[in-house]
Formats: sequence, structure tokens, C-alpha cells
Amino acid sequence: MEKIFFEQLAETVYSEQLTNGLRVFVLSKKDYQKTYATFTTRYGSIDRSFKIDGQLFNVPDGIAHFLEHKMFEEEDGDIFNRFAMQGAQVNAFTSFDRTTYLFSSTQNVKENLNTLLDFVQHPYFTDENVEKEKGIIAQEIRMYDDNPDWRLYFGLIQSLYSNHPIHIDIAGSVESIYQITKEQLDLCYQTFYHPSNMVLFIVGGIDPIEILKVVEENQSQKVFTKRKKVERNYPPQDAEVKDRNKLQLTVSIPKVLVGFKDQQIGLTGKDFLKRELGIQILLEMIFGTGSDLYQELLDQGLIDEDFGFEYQIENQYGFSLIGGNSKDPDKFINRVKEVLEKKKTGGLNLDDFNRVKKKKIGDFLRKMNSPEYIANEFTRYIFNEAILFDVLPTLESLNLSDITVQLEHFNFEQMAVSIVHS
Repeated sequence: MEKIFFEQLAETVYSEQLTNGLRVFVLSKKDYQKTYATFTTRYGSIDRSFKIDGQLFNVPDGIAHFLEHKMFEEEDGDIFNRFAMQGAQVNAFTSFDRTTYLFSSTQNVKENLNTLLDFVQHPYFTDENVEKEKGIIAQEIRMYDDNPDWRLYFGLIQSLYSNHPIHIDIAGSVESIYQITKEQLDLCYQTFYHPSNMVLFIVGGIDPIEILKVVEENQSQKVFTKRKKVERNYPPQDAEVKDRNKLQLTVSIPKVLVGFKDQQIGLTGKDFLKRELGIQILLEMIFGTGSDLYQELLDQGLIDEDFGFEYQIENQYGFSLIGGNSKDPDKFINRVKEVLEKKKTGGLNLDDFNRVKKKKIGDFLRKMNSPEYIANEFTRYIFNEAILFDVLPTLESLNLSDITVQLEHFNFEQMAVSIVHS
């Protein structure tokens, strides 16, 4: 067991890698009543093609999300009811590159932790329950097909990435999920749900030594075969982007997103942190509520309170997006381009940088009071060989020159637009 103390935040993380390969992290928050735990596999919607000991397998789109749904089904009883009886709430989610199972509770932590480990490590697939699930997920897909914000978001991703599987909806399509078989689910489970590909994180008012003993005892009672060599088969990075994606849906006001595909991928550790935090600061400086541009766009009716921006980065992809509701999408797009061009040639303001940097530090410190944020982000960073608690020193070390260099992210040749209109 390793004990790591992060002096700036006065936090201690206990960690251990078990003999089966599972990495376990525990953070004790003595004054917290709630405990929050996540059990995450590095397996998401983009992992649709892979090699096992050199043999290539291609599986239907949406299978990672489908598998997440099926993990909650057992021969005897309902997982949701079991957690509820133990005073806990349970949930799960699938993203592009990971699947997470989680619970939160203020009581029976050890029982809930054992239940979490047991149900995720005990799949139950039958031809009948797989067929039944297809109708349920098909209905979910159709529901999102009618959601303007979801279609706007994926319209942008599809314009940025025409080749990489990130452009495919996480849930897949109605056609693809009806191709999924019990055997394919079992293949993906055996390939990606091995403990060596997973991370368990527990945070709350708990004794870390006791919690680690619970996990060790649980895992010692299970047998896992040695994981075979797995290679994820991703296509090469798309060289070009589609300029514009337009979709007609029933909306009261048009919606628009401007996006930029990041050319710096494959970053890990502190380089990953520096890139992510730098571009987040850059976006806040240019488009945040404290910027002159925000007020201008608001006064002109080109945005409303729905306006936002974000930057997403993982090992295989990275992109920023800016937008929301706009009565004149074309005018909004042109203004965004004009301002970015001006920033690239005229530079950034030091006072704006200092203000946003302080705001970013304050936001991070507030988020560190959230067990949900800590658990989910710690795991995400671990998969990118970075540490959540390094965010603060990285933020403090950034200067205006670091941020100015990252203006290259806004490359107009790597820019795409998504519009939803009525």
C-alpha cells in the first residue's frame, strides 16, 4: 500500500495495485457523511475495433453502452433494489473512452462496496435478455435523435472527425444495436473488464485501511485469468474537417456551435494537464462572462444565457466548442472568427489572464469539496497518466506566455460549424 500526501491541499491518497492488476485509490474526508465510489474500466464507445493476441475483432457501434446496461441484470433480483435496501444510490455512464459504475451512500459502505465489485465482476448474458434490451436502447436512441442540443453537439463532432469513431453516437444506432449478440458482449466484457484495465476510487468519511482490506478480501475470493495482449485499433487522425453541418429540427431559435479540432493528441502527465488547463483559461479569457466579447454578443442578441464553451481532451482526441442559441448564426460565427484572429495577431491582456487564472483556481478549490468531482476526475486523469492534485500547482505555474502559445489551437483550417434551425 502506498500513501501519498499532497501538501498544498492537505489531502492523503492511499493506493494499492492488487495482484490481479486492479488499481485502488482511497481518499478519506473525515468530515464527510457521504461516501462516493467509482469502478471504472478504460473502455468506451470508440473501442469498436481491437486485436487480441494479434487477432482482429470488429464489433457493432454502441456495444460499450449496451454492455453497461446489461451489467445491471442478474439471475436473482435487481441491483438497484439491492443498493436501495442498503441505503445507497447506484448509477453508471459510458463515455467515448471509459465506462463507470458508481454508488453514493451515507451508510453500509462496506456492503455497498462489495455489491459494486460483485455485480460488475459477474456478467449475466442470455439470448433472451440481450434481445429484450435492444428495444429499450433503441427507444433511448430515438429520444436523443429528437434532442436539438444532442444533435447539435454530435453534428459538430461529425464535422471535426469523419474517420475516427468519436463521430459515432455513444449509444450507436438502432441498426447497429440490433446486430449485437450475447457472444460479442461476452467478448468485450472479457477483453476490457479485466481488473488490470480498471480503477476503483472511493472517497468520503471512511477509514482507508479498512476499505482497502474490504477490497483485498473481495478480490482474493475471485479467480481472474491472465489478460491477453489487447491492442486498440484506431484509424489515423483525420487530416481535414467538414466546414459545416446543418440540420433542420423544431427549435424556437437557431442553435450554433463553432469547434476547433486539436492537433496535439497523445499527451500524458503534466503535458496533458498543461494543455487542458491552458486552453480552458484561454477560452474563459476570450468568451467568459467577464469578457468584453460576451457582453457585446449578448447586447446584439447573438447569444443568450444558454451560451457556453468547453474543451475536451483525451489520449485519442481533443476539441473545443463555443456557442449556444443565436438569432443569427452566421453573424455569430463571423464575429468569433474576427475576435480569434485579433487575439492571434494582437496578443492577450495580462490583467485578463490574472483574473481568469485566479477564478480558475477558485473554481478548482470549490470542486474539491465534491466527492463526485474528485472520484470521476481522479480516474480520468489516471487513465491519462496524470494526477488530479497536480491541477493546482500546474495552474499556479502557468504564465501569459504559456497561454499565448496555445492560441495556435484556433486553427481555422481545423474549424467546423454545426447549426440546428427550424
